[in-house]
Amino acid sequence: MKCGAAQVGPFGPHGAGARDPGDMEIEVLVVPNCPHRQLAEERLGQAPDAAGLSATGFTTRVISDQAEAERSSVTGSPTILIDGRDPFAEPGAVPSPACRMYGTHSGPAGAPDIGQLRQALDEAGDGT
Repeated sequence: MKCGAAQVGPFGPHGAGARDPGDMEIEVLVVPNCPHRQLAEERLGQAPDAAGLSATGFTTRVISDQAEAERSSVTGSPTILIDGRDPFAEPGAVPSPACRMYGTHSGPAGAPDIGQLRQALDEAGDGT
């Protein structure tokens, strides 16, 4: 393959400014007994499949107190970080180990919808 030519990864072409999402670090940060943990994990696991793409791995980490929430930039549980960045961050949100709600296409929910997650993964893969 020529230098600079696009390659095909699990999320489609990459190279020349885009990267394979398999190279991303994705974390789900939750408080103990978070009622939305399973929903966030399921949707994050389904987002690539919904577009007919390979799955992307992620880790889940429990945030136990305010100090840890501040160190990890958790603005509620669950918080999804892609390469250390919260693509769903609300301006002015304060770090907190409290419950978090997301505005989705079908109304408030305990996790972003699959389309929102897919878009966040695409944008992170494109470097935007």
